Amino acid sequence: MVTGAARGLGALLARRLAHHGATVALVGLEPDELTRVAADCGAQASVWQADITDRAALQRVARGIEQRHERVDIVVANAGIAVGGPFVDSDPVAFNRVIEVNLLGSIATARAFLPALVRNKGYLLQVASLAALTPAPMMAAYCASKSGVEAFAHALRPEVAHHGVTVGVAYLSWTDTDMVRGADQEEGLRRLRARLPWPANRTYPLAPAVEALLAGIARRRPHVYGQRWLSGMQLVRGLLPGLVARLASREVRRLEPQLRAAGRGAVGRGGAADTAIRDSADPAA
Repeated sequence: MVTGAARGLGALLARRLAHHGATVALVGLEPDELTRVAADCGAQASVWQADITDRAALQRVARGIEQRHERVDIVVANAGIAVGGPFVDSDPVAFNRVIEVNLLGSIATARAFLPALVRNKGYLLQVASLAALTPAPMMAAYCASKSGVEAFAHALRPEVAHHGVTVGVAYLSWTDTDMVRGADQEEGLRRLRARLPWPANRTYPLAPAVEALLAGIARRRPHVYGQRWLSGMQLVRGLLPGLVARLASREVRRLEPQLRAAGRGAVGRGGAADTAIRDSADPAA
């Protein structure tokens, strides 16, 4: 089962899992996109439309997937959104929604699917980010949410290990997805990212990152790195907050006018889909 499977990382990972013989259940907000992905995943693939922050709906989806496919062995908590720009200028609703989707949605995913994983001694992979390893100015909501899911997965791992369940965390740098392309449409964010030190200033192709995740799933690894150099960041992560604060403050000051003009909503087409769902559920929106 893969959440956020309508596009980007989730869609390609689902296709590659199916290619290697897995029966995949695709969960997301966009039924047409999910159906297109499922068409590439074999006749047994199934599509389930759900907002992962709706715990009751996700519980129903979890039961439905297990009833249809008889078992759930692998769960990839991938769904996520991002907003960019200065915290002081941020829309509180959009900011909080990132936390809700990325962190609470991942927790809801684990809660819904862990009973099936326990029954089958399965594997839960939580997709985190470079943002869990190092702070990134102008991405406070995303960093907070991805740091949260990393900590949640690390705390959950020893709780379920004696049941035969393995919990992994996947880390990716800037990878060529709708989310990253959407962020790059904001001039200030694009210029700030370009000033990051190598190799964090690059956008990496999606396919090799997905292959790295696929290998990690096959080996049920506790840490999976979409780009190899990220493993080295674990060794110096304690130094990074101070280093980023010292170096990034100059760039933030220089780019402040462009950064303050950054959009207030979730970036990319996936973010737009989430915003549409949220607005349709809120008559005052």
